[in-house]
Formats: sequence, structure tokens, C-alpha cells
Amino acid sequence: MTDTSDTRSTDGAEGKAAPSLLHRVMRYIPLIAPVLLWALPCWVLLHTGQRWPASVAWGGTALFALGLIAMPLAMTRGHGRRQQDRAAVVGDTLLGGIWVLFTWSVLLGVLLRLALFIGGVGDGQTRARVVTWAVLGVSAVLLAWGYVEARRVPRVRRLDVPLPRLGAGLDGTRVVLITDTHYGPIDRAGWSARVCETVNSLEADLVCHTGDIADGTAERRRAQATPLGTVRATRARVYVTGNHEYYSEAQGWVDLMDELGWEPLRNRHVLLERGGDTLVVAGVDDVTAESSGLAGHRAHLAGALDGADPDLPVLLLAHQPKFVDRAAAAGIDLQLSGHTHGGQIWPFHHLVRLDQPALAGLSRHGSRTLLYTSRGTGFWGPPFRVFAPSEITLLVLRSPQTSPST
Repeated sequence: MTDTSDTRSTDGAEGKAAPSLLHRVMRYIPLIAPVLLWALPCWVLLHTGQRWPASVAWGGTALFALGLIAMPLAMTRGHGRRQQDRAAVVGDTLLGGIWVLFTWSVLLGVLLRLALFIGGVGDGQTRARVVTWAVLGVSAVLLAWGYVEARRVPRVRRLDVPLPRLGAGLDGTRVVLITDTHYGPIDRAGWSARVCETVNSLEADLVCHTGDIADGTAERRRAQATPLGTVRATRARVYVTGNHEYYSEAQGWVDLMDELGWEPLRNRHVLLERGGDTLVVAGVDDVTAESSGLAGHRAHLAGALDGADPDLPVLLLAHQPKFVDRAAAAGIDLQLSGHTHGGQIWPFHHLVRLDQPALAGLSRHGSRTLLYTSRGTGFWGPPFRVFAPSEITLLVLRSPQTSPST
């Protein structure tokens, strides 16, 4: 790899996007969401004709009320100024559990009850109790499965990516993408080491981490991140910041990744050369960087490409998929992103799509630009993944200039 840029960061702004619909809606969600999340399942499971004994009905209601109080308190203590990991685990687990229970209370509370009514199954009380047990059973199975999915080493997702401007000498270049590792309150140092072993087994030319390394400062999560120093690549290991770094002293993460042997691409680029051909590998800070107040941190694509030959193909690292609008306008060939987690816990992906142009996989934007969005390697907050499996991605770059016999 050849470093073509001495400046690691630049000041100023490269355009400010108007607040998205999701951001406007999110202003009010913290006020009403907890009440809705806990109240609706309570009503569906206990008070819609089941005629439970009073001890069951009101005991269950008390548990839901306790959850409504405990969840925001635990999350505040866990993710707020105090940063208490045990509280974060409790709050995050309650959030994931009640999200699944809420989802299936809505779906089964309407659809199953309607099906039972149309089918003439039992009386009102029987149908109500069937719905209750179905919701509880489905939720329990999904949470158990989702926990296993979240904690396992991700499966490797492999795909060929054709880039029309890629030279024949670079055909077959192996790019491994990990992202959104989110080292956090649950100690996953062992998991981190196994992820790195899997990455090394892929014999990559280039390994990329597109941000959200952890929830917490580099000093606090160092033990979980240290295995990243064992990752091997024949050409380089490159990294860009995600939005969560800017919640936790981002410069500390940039410095730690540098210490571990990764190349922080903070609005700069390097060159990957092979077989007489060259690929520009560029990276930008996350789009939230400027609002963090850290000097020199911002997403600056022009700075990242400064000095690069415009005739060369460009692979861009940008944490959030929505940066692809700028990438497409600049004629970028391939953008690699994370951030979405594929929704993490279904059906949260519908909310993610309000804010991002892609949820997961390969998509085209404009006449030239391809975007690959990873579902993420780890998990944020709730230790569950439901219908959104994690991944380690192996992208094999393909050139149209390679003869069929090669």
C-alpha cells in the first residue's frame, strides 16, 4: 500500500444535510415509546378477555409496570454519564425482550385472534388465552434463538463484485469487511479473538473495519479490541470511524487502531497496487463527526480523494450507507458501509429504512456506484439478532478486462 496523503484530517464542512424524517420522529419517541412498548403487551396478554384469576392479572400487570420503570432507569445508568455496565446489560436486555413481545402481541393479537374467530375455535375466553400462550411461546423461542445468533461468530458471506474500471492486475483482490463490532458491557474478548481467527482464514489482501468498534472509550474496551491487532492482510488493514466512536472519545479509538497496526483513513486515501494496476482505497469520518465538536473531525470526501488520479477506480469506506449520495456524485466505484445491522431485531428494519437508502447487501446508486452494506459483525445494545444474522464479508473484486480463461 502507498500512502498518498499526509493530512489525516481537515477542518470545515462539506455540506449539511437537512434532518431526516427518522431524526424528526425520534425526538418524540423517547417520551411515548416505553409506555407503548410495555402497555400494549400487558393489555393483549392479560386484559382482553382471558378472565385470569385476579392474582395472575394484577401480578402480571405489576411486572409490566416494574419493567416500564426499570428499563429506562437501567439504560440511563448504563449508557449515561455513569456508564455502569451491569445496568446497561439489564436495560438492553429488557429493551430487546419487550420489543419482541410487543411485536408479536400486535401480530398474533390481531391475526391469530381473527383466524380463531373465523374458524369458530372456542369462545372469547379460549381464543384470548390461546393468543396469550402463543405470544409468550413465540417470543421465548425467538429471544432464545436471537441470543444465540447474536453471540456466535458470524458466518462468512462471500460474493464477487464486478467493477468496470478495475484493472486486470487487480482481478481477484480479496477484501474482507467487518463492522459494528460494538464491544460493550458484555465482555466479548474471546468472541473478538475468534472473529479475528475467521478473518485470517480468508487470506485477505485488504481488511476493512467501517466503524462502531465499541460502546465505551478505547481505554475501557481495550481488552475486547486488542485481538484486532492479530488480523492479517497481504496489503493493508484500514479503518474509519462510526457514529458510536463519537459518543466515546473518538480520537482515542483512532489512536488505538493506529497502535494495533490499522490504517485510520480519516478523510484520506492509500493506494493498493497489484499486477501493474492500482486501486484507490479512501475513507471518511462518519457523517456525525462534525457535530461531535472534535477539532478536524468531519466527513470530507474531497479531502479523502485529494491527489488521487481520477481515472483510477475507488473503493470508499464510509460508516453509514446514506453517504452513498455523495459517493455517487463523485463517481466512486464501490462504497463499503455498515451501521444498519440489517435491522438487528425484526421488524426494526422498517425504521432503519426511513433513515438509510439500503439495509443490507449490494445495491447500485447512479450510473457507476455500487454500495455494499454489511449487517454488522456484532450487535448493539440488546444481545439479540432476530431475522438479521451477523456477518463477516468476503468481497472478491472482479475486472471485466480479465480473459475468460484466466
